[in-house]
Amino acid sequence: MKKHYEKIKATTKGRWPRWLRISLRVLGIVVLLQIVFCVSVFVYVNAHKKEVLVMITEKLNENINGTLSIESIEPTFFTNFPRISMHLKNVILRDTMFEKHQKTFLQAGDFDIALNVGAFIRGVVEIHQISIRNASINLFTDENGYSNGNVFKKNPKNETKKSAYPELKKFKLENVNFTIDNKSKHKLFEFGIAKINGTMDFDRESWSADFSLKSLVKSMAFSTVKGSFIKDKMVDGDFQVRSKSDNKSITILPNKLDIGGEDFIVSAEFITKGDSTDFAFHLLNEKILWRNAAHLLTPNIYSRLDKFSLKEPIAVRCDISGNFDKAGDPKIFVNASIKDNEVSTPGGLLTECNFTGIFTNNNVASMGFNDANSAIKFENFSGRYSGLPIQMKHAAILDIEHPIAKGDFKSNFKLEQLDGVIDSRLLKFTKGTADVNLNFHADIVDLKIAKPIVTGIVAINDGSIEYAPRKLKFTKTSVLLDFKNNDLFISNIHLQSGKSTINMEGNVRNFLNLYYTAPEKVVLNWKITSPEIHLAEFIEFLGARKVATTARKKTKGGDFTEDVNTLFEKSRVSMSLRVKKLFYNKFLATDVKADIFLAGSEIFVKNVALNNSGGSISLNGSLDQKGKENRYQVNANVKHVNVSDFFYAFDNFGLESMSYKNLNGILSANSGLSGKISDSGDLVPNSMLGDVNFKLNDAALINFDPIRKIGKYVFPNRDLNNILISDLSGKFSITGEKVLISPMQINSSILNMDLDGLYSFGSGTSINVSVPLRNPEKDKDIIDAAELAKRRKRGLVVRFHAADGDDGKVKIKLVSKKTQLQESGDTE
Repeated sequence: MKKHYEKIKATTKGRWPRWLRISLRVLGIVVLLQIVFCVSVFVYVNAHKKEVLVMITEKLNENINGTLSIESIEPTFFTNFPRISMHLKNVILRDTMFEKHQKTFLQAGDFDIALNVGAFIRGVVEIHQISIRNASINLFTDENGYSNGNVFKKNPKNETKKSAYPELKKFKLENVNFTIDNKSKHKLFEFGIAKINGTMDFDRESWSADFSLKSLVKSMAFSTVKGSFIKDKMVDGDFQVRSKSDNKSITILPNKLDIGGEDFIVSAEFITKGDSTDFAFHLLNEKILWRNAAHLLTPNIYSRLDKFSLKEPIAVRCDISGNFDKAGDPKIFVNASIKDNEVSTPGGLLTECNFTGIFTNNNVASMGFNDANSAIKFENFSGRYSGLPIQMKHAAILDIEHPIAKGDFKSNFKLEQLDGVIDSRLLKFTKGTADVNLNFHADIVDLKIAKPIVTGIVAINDGSIEYAPRKLKFTKTSVLLDFKNNDLFISNIHLQSGKSTINMEGNVRNFLNLYYTAPEKVVLNWKITSPEIHLAEFIEFLGARKVATTARKKTKGGDFTEDVNTLFEKSRVSMSLRVKKLFYNKFLATDVKADIFLAGSEIFVKNVALNNSGGSISLNGSLDQKGKENRYQVNANVKHVNVSDFFYAFDNFGLESMSYKNLNGILSANSGLSGKISDSGDLVPNSMLGDVNFKLNDAALINFDPIRKIGKYVFPNRDLNNILISDLSGKFSITGEKVLISPMQINSSILNMDLDGLYSFGSGTSINVSVPLRNPEKDKDIIDAAELAKRRKRGLVVRFHAADGDDGKVKIKLVSKKTQLQESGDTE
């Protein structure tokens, strides 16, 4: 073995230079001396634990107002070799007011420090590294502003502020709960620190620190009333902290940080002024989901932002600034860039969205940082709502406590595109264009618009529209909607429906407010003019409005269909109608004027005046739409109409025995009638009730078979084909299918006749007819009315009775006066 060693030594001696061999020997001696020195110190410390504990405690107490207690101390040799490492057990640091507030500033189960060996030999404790594990740090400030942070002494004002431990180079924290609880300013910051590992460097009055952090943010509440930012989110990343030479400002350089699973670039600044500290945090993320970004903010903010949702990730920047020592919210500014995204809102889905989104709680600089001064802004918005293109240069939701929406709104589209907004089973658009240019301002209550104020124009051109519940179709439709604050003015309306042409203008006072809050109070005032209207094209208005339940479904446009349907169903309409020509079947009226009021299922017609059959008609009435049979009530006044034309226009009023061909003369009448009319415009049989008083002048009865049948027996030699009647007055009382004919005299050129009884459109006809045989021609020159009436009854009087026969047809027979009286139920 000895020979082998000498052989190696000889070989090495010849290979290594002499100077290197000497250097290695010196280095080995130095290392050996260092080890011996450290072992000696370790042995000394281990043997003098109490004295060392006193030294360390005194060192730590140099800058403390309060009590620092350490349960035990143990040296550790290899932990930070060649420095001396001390493991302190159960370290407790409390300020002088602990007995009052019971808040321990520091309680650490394990507290390790590394000391400078050379300084230690000189009797000086220089802490090079600190490691704290299983600890809690609680910086507490009570309601009166006292803080247990006063446990650290402040430098006298005339002394330059220096670091308490300029020799500190490394620090480490593991499983440490760190809390800043400021009761006077309502702030609470609490972090569950899993790990911090960093280094520090001091340069005269400045310092820098680089460290890695992994921590759970339990609370980051600048206002405990409003809640915490990034609550219950894990934070993981590296920090580079720099202080300026005056030691009054601290900067956290931009660096990547994982917050709740999202990658942010984070930076911050802190500036101390006297006893207060200003702060500013900056967070940037180029790709994050809207909901994830919103939930990094406080509950009072994200609860509002949650009403909106974006499908694709967005780029967002958040700036939070304020003062740690002042009560109230910090200033918050969030800027998001949205491109080709889908936005879900309480009002529906917006697609192909591009805009800049901004949130601020300092919308008006002079009004502070608070919810009432908050705003969600949309700048340069473009997108589509159910396929409709939308542009908003500026739009915002202000005051998230009591939200107000405001902004501008533009759109230009083909009417067919409204199919995605309004169910075609309510309104169907097949042609035309719309141009929308509006400014709006409205409250938002329970996610619904209230008290809206809108100004601007909606123009519809060359539209083809079908209103399904009434089966109404309009073509070549033009409309101009002019919104002025709460009121809506409608003009330039031109509607074409079949042969009918309608021009309209109107207004709705307080329209938008009532539209959202009380549609049943909406009153639409129309002025309608037309050269020609064919009522048959609007016959669906006679029936109840047909509302299919399918028309109430939600479309891609949200509840808009239901809102419009409700408006049509509940709103009231007041119309002033002026029509040159009005057609309905055989009826033609000219110069028609009418006031029409629609309320729910009822239609009221007032001040109707029209010309027909050479005379005029005026009436008032109503129609209650109950379904297939609709009840009407009408009071009519007919003046000087041609009776033949009048009967023709009204299809002989349903009479079978008498038609317009049997009549000539001028008719005047007034009536009060009620009854039922079908959805198709036909009178419901046997439903009419009321009275008709009439007067017929210069009349003639032409080829009237009932008279001719009577005449062929009584007046076989008289011409009964053309009977002239000078004046005729009478009254009919109608009850269903029966018409009660009040006693009336018919004085004609051929014969005189007395008539009364009951006429039935079904069964039950019983009419008495008395015909004096005296020829009226003999008395035509008599002027005296009393004498004429006396002569009228002279001579033989033939009496007839018209009644139902066995075959259901009316039979006429001669009767005696007594029999006639019995049939009429009268006695002489």
